[in-house]
Amino acid sequence: MNNTIQKTIEFVKQKLEGAEAGHDWFHIERVWKLSKKIAKTENCNLEVVELSALLHDIADPKFHNGDETLALKISREFLEGQNVDEVMIQQVLFVIQNISFKNRGEAPKVLPIELKIVQDADRIDAIGAIGVARTFNFGGFKNNLMYHPDLKPQLNMSKEEYKKSNGTTINHFYEKLLLLKDLMNTEEGKKIAKERHDFMLNFLDQFYKEWNVD
Repeated sequence: MNNTIQKTIEFVKQKLEGAEAGHDWFHIERVWKLSKKIAKTENCNLEVVELSALLHDIADPKFHNGDETLALKISREFLEGQNVDEVMIQQVLFVIQNISFKNRGEAPKVLPIELKIVQDADRIDAIGAIGVARTFNFGGFKNNLMYHPDLKPQLNMSKEEYKKSNGTTINHFYEKLLLLKDLMNTEEGKKIAKERHDFMLNFLDQFYKEWNVD
């Protein structure tokens, strides 16, 4: 492991100490490891992939009053302090700026492979058993209802509607999580996502069975 990656790990661990459990260091670590796994199957700049994965949630806007510039500022200051060259800094910041599900409508049509890899890894960590756990953890953090039979999912929300949405945790599966499998960029990402997607479908079936007791 090169020194810059090691320093980045230490920085992120310190910065995210006490963070909400679905967006803490362990989320970063999983995305970093998944990114490296996917990167093995693609022709890419591995250092850009690793730095982007490690820094992608350094200041998630939903925990900072919607500020989408803070993560870019923090990441730039840190990378400049590590003497990372400007070209690589811009590549990493591009990934951080365009990785988000809610920003998918604003992203350029042609994406660099490094962004595709980290985006797949981040989205994979939002689905499957880990995704279910993270979703209910965040729903509890916001005190959202788990489920309400009369509240239907809001599909095709705009970015602003998505940011303001306080729907039920179960609705979030239909508004985002179940859509992610078909948004994968890489073949490896598609393969990993398929198994996790199927797990969520089984989970929802079981959830409704237990909810609708006769």
